[in-house]
Amino acid sequence: MASITIIGKGNIGSAVATIAAKGGHDVQVLDTDTPDTAITGDVVVLAVPHPAVAEIIGARGEQLAGKIVVDPTNPVNFETFDGLVVPADSSKAAEIAAALPDSKVVKAFNTNFAATLVSGTVGTDPTTVLLAGDDADAKAAVAAIVADGGLAVIDAGSLKRARELEAVGFLQITLAAAEKTSWVGGFAVVA
Repeated sequence: MASITIIGKGNIGSAVATIAAKGGHDVQVLDTDTPDTAITGDVVVLAVPHPAVAEIIGARGEQLAGKIVVDPTNPVNFETFDGLVVPADSSKAAEIAAALPDSKVVKAFNTNFAATLVSGTVGTDPTTVLLAGDDADAKAAVAAIVADGGLAVIDAGSLKRARELEAVGFLQITLAAAEKTSWVGGFAVVA
């Protein structure tokens, strides 16, 4: 059983908490305005909008050392909704990894809407969480949390693949914002 801390009480934070609890894991949920509350989890999910990540790292960087840090963010340009705010050859996950060199960063949950995480389905297909990271043990730990919660998981490769996962997440967001797909739907992986 894993010990998980989720920073952020929004849709994704709540959905990941539901998945982790369903799998029998210990879950601590912190709001972003509680920087004095100690992180208890070995796995920490940064379930906040991407601009809030830097502040969290600034306030909690020492607490995140040695932990698995899960990045579900999509670094969308919130002013235009017409691009990502990271360089084309990078990702938000890579920026987090550079800022937290003593943590093991895993990109996960960013290609899923919260509703599909909670329901466990995308249409009639099972919800699949794609993840990427450079540490095999960290990815296995996150994959186990996902699988224990009843969802499918696919290892997309090294942390370099986070940029493609962020592009998929961005595409899904823009399609839903343009009402071409639903916020309760999403992309399914059919094997």
